[in-house]
Amino acid sequence: KDLHLPVAVPEVPSSARREFPADWSIKTRLLFMSPQPFTWAEHLKAQEEAQGFAQHCRATETNLPQSIQEPKLSTELRCAFQQSLVYWLHPSLPWLQLFPRIGADRKIVGKASPWSQDEALQQVLMSDWSVSFMSLYNLLKAKLCPYFYVCTYQFTVLFRAAGLVGSDVITAVISPTTRGLREAMRNEGIEFSLPLVEEGRTRKQKNSEVNLETKAANSLKVGNDMEDGEEPAPSDDDDESFSWLEEMGVQDKVKKPDAISIKLRKEKHEVQMDHKPESLALVKGTNTFTLLNFLINCKSLVAVAGPQAGLPPTLLSPVAFRGGTMQTLKARSINAKARVHLAYEDIFSLEIVGPVMPHSLHSLTMLLKAAQRGAFSAVLYTHEPTAVFNANLDNGRASALNKETVHKDLTGCGLHPKTLEQLSVCPTLGKASIRFLEMKDYAYTWKS
Repeated sequence: KDLHLPVAVPEVPSSARREFPADWSIKTRLLFMSPQPFTWAEHLKAQEEAQGFAQHCRATETNLPQSIQEPKLSTELRCAFQQSLVYWLHPSLPWLQLFPRIGADRKIVGKASPWSQDEALQQVLMSDWSVSFMSLYNLLKAKLCPYFYVCTYQFTVLFRAAGLVGSDVITAVISPTTRGLREAMRNEGIEFSLPLVEEGRTRKQKNSEVNLETKAANSLKVGNDMEDGEEPAPSDDDDESFSWLEEMGVQDKVKKPDAISIKLRKEKHEVQMDHKPESLALVKGTNTFTLLNFLINCKSLVAVAGPQAGLPPTLLSPVAFRGGTMQTLKARSINAKARVHLAYEDIFSLEIVGPVMPHSLHSLTMLLKAAQRGAFSAVLYTHEPTAVFNANLDNGRASALNKETVHKDLTGCGLHPKTLEQLSVCPTLGKASIRFLEMKDYAYTWKS
C-alpha cells in the first residue's frame, strides 16, 4: 500500500546527467527506494536533532564524501538529514493542515475555526499575516531569502529573488488566475505578462506565417503576382482591411464585426483560460512590491464562506522570518518485500511527507547520493497547481547571469552553494514536473 509498486511512470527517461533540473513545484510526498537500507534516517538522537536545527538556523554548509561506508554511524549525515527537513510556516495552527490550500476544504471541514464568525479575530490574524508577508519580502529583497510561496485557497504565488531562474530582478508568478483577478491587478497599476498565452500566440503566428508562405509559393506557381506572401493577414479590428470591399462597391452588403462583438470575443477568450495553467501571470521588478500591497489589501485573498473562511493564506519559506514557525517534514523508513521475477527481494524505502520545496528536494538527493552509494530512485508526488512554475517564462531570452555574481550576491540566502547553482538556472521542465528520479552510478535520469 505504502510503496505503490509497480509505479506507473512515463516511458521516456532523460539522458543521464550529473545534475537534475530544478523543479519549482511543491511536492506533497517523496518516496525514495534503494538497494541499501535507510537505517541512518531512523531514531535520531536528541543531540543530532538539536545539531540539525542549529545547522539549519546558521545555514551551515555540509559537504559529505562521495560515499559513506557506515551511514548509520555518521553523525554528520544524520545531523544534515535533520537540517534538510526544516521549513518555515505561517500561520501555525497545529490542528489544521495548512498545505495544500487549493482543494483542501474536505480536510478542514469540521475542524475548529473560532475566527470564521469573529470579524475582530479575522482582522488580528490578517494583521499578523501582513507583518509576516512583509518580513519575507524584505528578506527576499535583501537576498537573505531565496524564494517563498503564498498559498491561497484559489491560487499560489511564488516570489523569487533576483539571481534565480536567470532573472536579474525579483520575480513573482501567480497561478492559476482569473479574469477578475487580472482586472483587479491592472486597476492597481501592476504591470504583468501572461507568458504562456504570449508563447501560444507566437507559435500560432509562426504557423500562420508558414501557411502564408506556402500559399504564396503555390499562388506564384499559378502566376499570382503576390510578393512572397509578405502582406499581413487581415485583422478583425482594422478598418483598413475592409478597404478592398469599397473598391468592389459591396461594402454595405458585408457586415463588419463591430467593436462590441470584438470585445465579447476577447472576453470569451480571457474567461476560457481562467483556472488553467496558461493563465499564469508573471510580475517583475518593482511591480512585485505593488503586488505585495495589492495582496495584503485584496478582499478575495481570503475565503468568506466555507471551511477556509477568514483563514489567511499559508506562507512557506526555506528560511526563518518574522512570525514564521519552524516545522519539519515527516520522515519514516519502510522495509518491504517486492516480487522480482520469481523471487522476493528486500526493498528499502524512505518516505518524506509535507510541503517539499525545491531546495529540500535537492538537499535530500545530495545526502542520499552519499548515503546510498550513488544508487536510489524516487517517486515524486506534485501539488498539481504548482507544476506550471517550471515554465521558462522568458522564452529563452533571459540574460545569462554570471554564476560567480549570483553566488556572491546570494551567499547569505541560507542555501547550499550546489542547491543555489541548481535554482539559478532557467527552468527546463516546461509546464510539467519531475515524477520519477533515478540515480545510478552517481548520474541522474528523470521522467516528467
